[in-house]
Amino acid sequence: MKESFLSFFPLLYLIIPAGFIIGSIPFGVLATKNKEVDLRKTGSKNIGATNVLRTAGKLPALLTLAGDVFKGAVPVVICNYIIADISRTTGYSELISNAKDFWGGIAGLSVISGHIFSIFLSFKGGKGVATGLGVLLAYSPASAIIAISVWVAIAVITKYSSLAAIVAVAALPVTFTMLDSSGIKIAFAILFAILIISKHKENIKRLIAGKEPKIGKEAQKRGSAEVQK
Repeated sequence: MKESFLSFFPLLYLIIPAGFIIGSIPFGVLATKNKEVDLRKTGSKNIGATNVLRTAGKLPALLTLAGDVFKGAVPVVICNYIIADISRTTGYSELISNAKDFWGGIAGLSVISGHIFSIFLSFKGGKGVATGLGVLLAYSPASAIIAISVWVAIAVITKYSSLAAIVAVAALPVTFTMLDSSGIKIAFAILFAILIISKHKENIKRLIAGKEPKIGKEAQKRGSAEVQK
């Protein structure tokens, strides 16, 4: 039987549940545990770094961002390590390349899904942007740099974090195509975009209605309220 990237190392299938569990770790909830803030009932009710910044401050937001990015990269790095180790004992360069693209994508989707549907939060969670960034940094560093650049540009111009994330993620398939990535990577870029944008439905509604909070506005209000106490 001819080997394929689906069957050449069956243990790689374990990355699906492992990635989901890693993605489920709610760093936002952990970072605000001592702040008496319930992210699921405060602000945008999201567990990501933006809502942490608005409701708990810069340090918890930074810790949340770092944790979410880190957990996004871990499963992809594990995949890359396993496949690189296997490649040293086989001459199937095309098989190894396809396996790296496919299983890295599977690992990325698993960890993002875990963040969005956390098993530790009754299958509720965040929107996957920071975790998705971690995935991209390990899966395709060049695309991650472009996505960050797009996010920064849109955020600076509009002051909307959600809009910046939506545009950066929506651009991923085009970015991967421009980078001459494999068909497998482009397919996963499309899936990444669909998964993350689908969690921004409420943000899109607020953006259209002109009710989406801008970067820094909620934090300023919170700071003013604390001064007045």
